[in-house]
Amino acid sequence: MIKRTLRHTFTLLNVDHVKLGPKWNYKNVISPYFRLYYIDAGEGEISDVSTTLKLEPGYLYIIPSFTFCNLTCQNQMGQYFIQFFEESSDGISLFAHNRSIFKVKTSEIDVMNFVRLLEINPGRGINRSDNPRIYEKNIFYKEYQELNNQQNMATFIETNGILLQLVSRFLTPEILKHKETSHIPVKILNAISYIQLNLHLDLSVTHLARQANQHTDYFSRLFQQYTGERPVKYIHEKRIERAQYLMVTTRMTYPEIAEQTGFENIFYFSKVFKKVTGMSPGNYKKQIELVRF
Repeated sequence: MIKRTLRHTFTLLNVDHVKLGPKWNYKNVISPYFRLYYIDAGEGEISDVSTTLKLEPGYLYIIPSFTFCNLTCQNQMGQYFIQFFEESSDGISLFAHNRSIFKVKTSEIDVMNFVRLLEINPGRGINRSDNPRIYEKNIFYKEYQELNNQQNMATFIETNGILLQLVSRFLTPEILKHKETSHIPVKILNAISYIQLNLHLDLSVTHLARQANQHTDYFSRLFQQYTGERPVKYIHEKRIERAQYLMVTTRMTYPEIAEQTGFENIFYFSKVFKKVTGMSPGNYKKQIELVRF
């Protein structure tokens, strides 16, 4: 019998139903977590660098983590929203190569799932402020994580089950061209886990290959076969993803972020950051500062 394991889990941050108006006009929004919307009244608009979608009743929308988007509402709109973090055993997001906004038509079960998630997780809205400069901070994430830790087992499992169901709606071949990969060898999975846990250390390919007891060239080819990327490129992307998270959620300086993400100096950090994201850390930070909720 072929055994298939689930490599992705989700952690609830916020869920709520809100009434929005013209003040809901946010530019260059980017967050380290996913957003799910269900519109039950009125309309608005959402866009990323390549797509503009109408927010309208009868549809679900997902915004993967670290996806730039603009959000607007000209008049009024009723919105169920869910914000959640993703974790994966291999460090690869379900939307790693598809960080775009997606839209699907709702089903009766989808609506029931939104209502039920809110019912079993009361008081999980954005209660302090609508300004991400205030609520998008590590201290608040930790507070919401503690709320998850306080859930009884039934609520915890049901919450994660609902999130999995809703995310699955965007993973059909018609919506997301998802390349199925075969089972990742344990040695490659261990290397990926080691990278994720030690981004602040010196992560040479030679060291990773030695840990896997493999020749460097063979290890590099095998790593690319199962991740789609060479080890150095993968490490750079994970370090910059972590740097983006720190820039959004903390007040750390660029040298501090460079040190935390394993770069030997700020100049090399800036060079790799621009290569991966297409913009300098300073311009990326300006994009974040433009956000107004």
